[in-house]
Amino acid sequence: MATGGRPAFDRAAVPSGMEQKRIGLAVADWNPEITHALRDGALEVLSAAGVENLEVHPVPGAFELPLAASWLLSHGLCDGVIAIGSVIRGETAHFDFVCSGASSGLMQVGLEHEKPAIFCVLTDDNIEQARARAGGALGNKGEEAALACLEMLQLEDCLRNSHNEAS
Repeated sequence: MATGGRPAFDRAAVPSGMEQKRIGLAVADWNPEITHALRDGALEVLSAAGVENLEVHPVPGAFELPLAASWLLSHGLCDGVIAIGSVIRGETAHFDFVCSGASSGLMQVGLEHEKPAIFCVLTDDNIEQARARAGGALGNKGEEAALACLEMLQLEDCLRNSHNEAS
């Protein structure tokens, strides 16, 4: 989700056939101004796709996102999950440990469950950068994360259908 990598959210680009999908959102409580804006952007995209079966749960912080995502996937609650957080660099190495743990942990969750586990954790140097990416001048990365989740679910469906047709 690099800056400038994707065009702004366009309702016409939302994948179709997603109405029956179950999507989980794990939302970190730290930096709620940012995480709630990201959550709202993701929910707007999911609504545009017709997704109504949502599990939205708060977690203490970004470091706890991988475990929450794993629980949402392992209990059969969700077809995919979006982990939303915001970590702003401080004066210590804490930032590096939290970001590393959240990103590698979430990647591991997706691979273990073979389901989309989308990383929507802003890792910014200051609050201004976070605001720019949470509905500001650089768009809303929550929207991008929701689109990524839907696109991965669409890919899974496509591959499953291709395999079934070949059998």
